Amino acid sequence: MHTSPWFVRARLKTRQLMLLVAIEEEGNIHRAAEVLNMSQPAASKLLKDLEDMIAVPLFERLPRGMRATWYGESMIRHARIALASLGEAGAEIEALRGGHAGQVAIGTISGPSVTLLPTALARVTQQHPDLRLSVLVESSDVLLERLSQNRVDFLVSRLFAQHDKSQLHYEALAEEEVCAIARRGHPIFQITRPGLRDLAAHGWIVPPVGSVLRHRFELMFQSAGLEPPRQVIGTAALVFLTKMLQQGDYLAVVPTDVARHYAEFGMVEVVPVELSCRMDSFGIITRSDWLLSPGATNVLQAIKQAANEVYGLAPA
Repeated sequence: MHTSPWFVRARLKTRQLMLLVAIEEEGNIHRAAEVLNMSQPAASKLLKDLEDMIAVPLFERLPRGMRATWYGESMIRHARIALASLGEAGAEIEALRGGHAGQVAIGTISGPSVTLLPTALARVTQQHPDLRLSVLVESSDVLLERLSQNRVDFLVSRLFAQHDKSQLHYEALAEEEVCAIARRGHPIFQITRPGLRDLAAHGWIVPPVGSVLRHRFELMFQSAGLEPPRQVIGTAALVFLTKMLQQGDYLAVVPTDVARHYAEFGMVEVVPVELSCRMDSFGIITRSDWLLSPGATNVLQAIKQAANEVYGLAPA
């Protein structure tokens, strides 16, 4: 015997989902009702009908407001996902009505942004010229937060042990090596085989405090019994980094792919020294509780095809 889904039996209304989110954000049902432009009795009835149907309390009634129960927290999380998905549906339909193939937002770390994505996006825009694309280049931590907020469709980044992987799907692409770069004519190039002690004597432009590469960069010197460089500027902005290298005798630690890109244009040179502060592998990260739009699926496929050419592998 076929049983209809619980939300059909409950006659779940979009307004109820909006009310759950509003109560959580506003802290009480009175302000939530005002935000949704409905009366408080109507809001109370919507909530009571839902709680009666699923037979669990979604909120604790406190003297000065309401607080979600564990059941409520679960329901609110899924309500946000459902409402965001409906919002995406409306945006897709509007894009199609306007003659566009949709909008796709990609988050990426810096290395693939100069090697993988240009190849993939050039191909996909040739095949789908009406597809509107945006690319966010940030650290993996920032990108994962944006993904959880539905502000990007998928990522090309790293996934560390501390990240919650319960709602994520990861496909490894490649490892990311790092190297040191400097302006042409930098004194470091006068040394035939520079070592860590030579590197420590100069000022550096490094990733921000708290980043994995910054930690491993400092650890590299400490493990060799040396003090890490004292004169450092922390930044993730490549435009600032390359400009700063031209202004003085700084060195910088960057992904090797980024270094090669800027070296091709004569902006920097790679310092002939092997750094032990390697980075973990990166890959494609998607949400397992979220369906990609047709446009995002096309872009994702183009990235996987380009990865086979750029990195010599074919992710599943």
